[in-house]
Amino acid sequence: MKSGIERVRTAGTEGVAGARGNSTGFRTQFGGALQILQYNGPFYAKTLLGCAVAAVAAAKLPLPQPVKALVRLGIGGACYFSVASLVASWWVYDHSHLTRWRWIAELLPTKPKRWANIHAGLDETTLALRALFPDTESVVLDIYDPREMTEPSIKRAREISPAPVVAITADVKKLPVEDGALNALFLIFAAHEVRDKDLRRTFFRELHRVLAPQGTLLLVEHVRDVANFAAFGPGFMHFLPRSEWQNLGNLSGLQTRSHFRITPFVNVWVFEKPGFTNMVGPDETSD
Repeated sequence: MKSGIERVRTAGTEGVAGARGNSTGFRTQFGGALQILQYNGPFYAKTLLGCAVAAVAAAKLPLPQPVKALVRLGIGGACYFSVASLVASWWVYDHSHLTRWRWIAELLPTKPKRWANIHAGLDETTLALRALFPDTESVVLDIYDPREMTEPSIKRAREISPAPVVAITADVKKLPVEDGALNALFLIFAAHEVRDKDLRRTFFRELHRVLAPQGTLLLVEHVRDVANFAAFGPGFMHFLPRSEWQNLGNLSGLQTRSHFRITPFVNVWVFEKPGFTNMVGPDETSD
């Protein structure tokens, strides 16, 4: 493996649990939802202001009744999705077992000797993974590219939550890792930030390249489906369809060992490089 690998030495899994955006390893009751509110603060503020202005206009202006009804419907929809998105974020990041992270170790048949955590500028998992896998070698790769990843929330998240571990800046077209060097790759809420379809395919081919035979790729993502639309409204278009992730794994030469949900909103895939002894995982919604 190229430069950047570190030997992990931790006492064990104490303090593994951590809310989204809380890199210290300690959960707070509403920490994940509050982080989402921070990262997307301007959007929520504009929505609230827009609803207030629209409500005043509907009440004061001599608009036709059908127009007023449409305005009120729009206000109701905007308020619903604002609340629903925060409730879903609380469910996923604060209430469910997702950010307790111990479930990750249960998916791997053996502790990986060498592994990488890949994020897109917001690292919320490296410390937890190091606690899960003490006495292993790890590298952290940051694939954030401001030219491609232009969402304001990403930039704001990077400013609010600095990375707790120094990462190597990585190009998804050529990861700075030698062929077959890793036993495990962790890609948690990061892959969807690679917006270009061809670039995603190249990225997954790179993931296949750096995995050792029998290596594991853990992919965690929201997907573009009914549940996420009900929670995030039009914002669910930022996510990708479940079929896209499945196809990317297949086209890159990886095999699906298991797929399941954590809450109705989050999908988890365990891909493996051919040659791995198949291990059947859960296939149902939990929490």
